[in-house]
Amino acid sequence: MKERIFWHDTVAMPTDVSLTLGKDSRGERTLPEKVDVAVVGGGFTGLSAALTLARHGVRVAVLEAETIGWGASSRNGGMTLTGLKVGMSEVIRDYGKETAKKLFQYSLDSIDTVEQIIQTEAIACGFSRCGHLHVATKPEHFEALPKHIEFMQKEFNHTLRLVSKNELGSEVDSPIYYGGELDEVSGGLNPAQYVVGLAQAAEKAGALLCARAQVTRVEKQAGGFVLTTARGKLSAEKLFVGTSGYTGNFVPKLQKKVIPVGSFIIATEPLAPELARQLSPKNRMIYDSRHYLNYYRFSDDHRLIFGGRAAFFPENETTIRQSAEILRLEMIRTFPQLAQAAVEYAWGGTIDFTFDMLPHVGELDGICYSLGYAGHGVALATHLGKTAAEAMLAGRINEHPFAELRFPGAPLGLYDGRPWFLPFAGLWYRVLDWIE
Repeated sequence: MKERIFWHDTVAMPTDVSLTLGKDSRGERTLPEKVDVAVVGGGFTGLSAALTLARHGVRVAVLEAETIGWGASSRNGGMTLTGLKVGMSEVIRDYGKETAKKLFQYSLDSIDTVEQIIQTEAIACGFSRCGHLHVATKPEHFEALPKHIEFMQKEFNHTLRLVSKNELGSEVDSPIYYGGELDEVSGGLNPAQYVVGLAQAAEKAGALLCARAQVTRVEKQAGGFVLTTARGKLSAEKLFVGTSGYTGNFVPKLQKKVIPVGSFIIATEPLAPELARQLSPKNRMIYDSRHYLNYYRFSDDHRLIFGGRAAFFPENETTIRQSAEILRLEMIRTFPQLAQAAVEYAWGGTIDFTFDMLPHVGELDGICYSLGYAGHGVALATHLGKTAAEAMLAGRINEHPFAELRFPGAPLGLYDGRPWFLPFAGLWYRVLDWIE
């Protein structure tokens, strides 16, 4: 088993020298002295925002602490899903029907945006509207699905289909589920290939992509900001932050509103095509109904990509190794047919949760931002990066639908950006699964 990201072996990931314009003597991109907009974060959000801004003639630089696409954008399961992490009934309860309908429509539009970028830029990343399947791990979970399907049709005009246990074999060959709920609108892709294509599109549009340029300090000045980075300083009239689970203390007020949570994935050896078709006949994006959930899909070369919340702390050698064994056991429990299948890859990434588990867009102390996707970032980060950039250009970012939401911090202010409480959160979710 390699402690390595499978997706990275399917594409030439950007390095300090792989993008071709404006190199300094060390082979790195020359940091400009001044730009119109500095975008912090070289993942889906930042690259989508930069692509949008550059297409409007804005001088924009993307500042990435590592290499472009290094973080969660190339480490996730590659699922472009409808909806939000929070159920839409809860959004209606907290914000009303009108706001809930806007937010849900954004989730649908986000998949359209990904598809449009892929088609316009001819990005070869295996995108397919294969649909997603939400499988019930307990009878009570399945019994709640018909009511949810009726609710989504009535309130959002969104069609879902109930899959009974008797017909579940046509979707997934596992003995542990009691049925499921099918959404045909969702899709899947290779996230590393997609983020590389998005980076190339942003650069082609005129954005300057600067790797190894971690931002360590932001100072407000007349007419904008001065950013201190690992490669020097630059000034910008406007600043946009799209750092998600890697948000640092250069924006402490934002850092205190974002919880970095580890998510881990394993990938098997290539399976026989007939076995892969048996396990997932229609190659859906699949996730289960537990709080401590598992999610999985197949790659183009018939590997099972199997992920989950095996540990809550962000990735390191210890959490990756421990999580790989947990996920392997979960995979075998889900698919006993794979008891002898070799696991060839294991990796982790850091996703971002907010305290209300909703994405947030807005402006704080003059700094614009978009973050908080809670595992729905492939499509939402792309679309919110785009629409937040458009709102910045119009001077109306605080009118963005996701800017109208309350953006809570920790209760009693008991969080400084270091998630000391993650072990307790993980234990609580396990207890909830056990109680249910």
